Amino acid sequence: MYSVQQRSIKRGMVYRNLALLAPRYLICGVVAFFVLIPIVTVVIGGFKTNGELNNAPFALPSIWHWENFASILSQTSFWQALANSGITMLATVGLLLLVSCPTSFALSRIPFRGREVVFNIILFGLLFPASMAILPLYITLRNFGLLNTLIGVILPQTAFALPTTILILRNFFRAIPQELEDATYIDGGSTIDFFWRILLPLARPSLAVVSMLVMVASWNNFLLPLLVLNDANLWTMTMGVMQFQGEHSTNLALTLAYITLAMIPAIVFYLFAERHLIAGLTAGAVKG
Repeated sequence: MYSVQQRSIKRGMVYRNLALLAPRYLICGVVAFFVLIPIVTVVIGGFKTNGELNNAPFALPSIWHWENFASILSQTSFWQALANSGITMLATVGLLLLVSCPTSFALSRIPFRGREVVFNIILFGLLFPASMAILPLYITLRNFGLLNTLIGVILPQTAFALPTTILILRNFFRAIPQELEDATYIDGGSTIDFFWRILLPLARPSLAVVSMLVMVASWNNFLLPLLVLNDANLWTMTMGVMQFQGEHSTNLALTLAYITLAMIPAIVFYLFAERHLIAGLTAGAVKG
């Protein structure tokens, strides 16, 4: 009798949990549906012909045309654009971390007069959209001879990403207990030792977050490369779709196949960085 009663109670708990979780799963399912629909449409469209895309854009292809992807992968321009995007992305992330980590450390752990003023000035960069800086940015890059170079893309991307990165890292650095820093000094370490040996290893989740955000922004950036890069050999992945656009027509099937291939590196990187990304987003403080 007791086991029957126990199973009944357990079954009731399961039903209550399902009733509580059902709305959450429903909301997540609806959001996932609207997120996946455009992605699935692009991927399936890459296997169609232009005629099928015009007549039945949302239907499955009658014949899966793998030659669309084979045609793109056989082009040297695709691999050149892939290399240019990879170089630009990695250089932007590396330069950003090189500048933002010591800056965030100084603004969070080193007291000096005007520290909050400097931090607030940096935060003003969040209110300044990149599109407003196109004309002065173009003139500045032209005066320094950085037009039609990857450096002319890397430096502005780094500059526009600095305010957000410093905001995230500063809050994380401030959450690290003062006792860890005091222990470093007691053991004979310096400020640099604390920063390099203690702070940065603990900040790996936050570093993963900012790196992921900057990588995605750099990989998807179109306006800045379009402004700076004129040579087709320097085009990034986002600019590569322009090769399928003519004066009077666009090869939409190859365009969608190209976009599908361009998404793969970002997805692969996210799968490897997912654990660190989630840890960085959920880390509210560091406990001593």
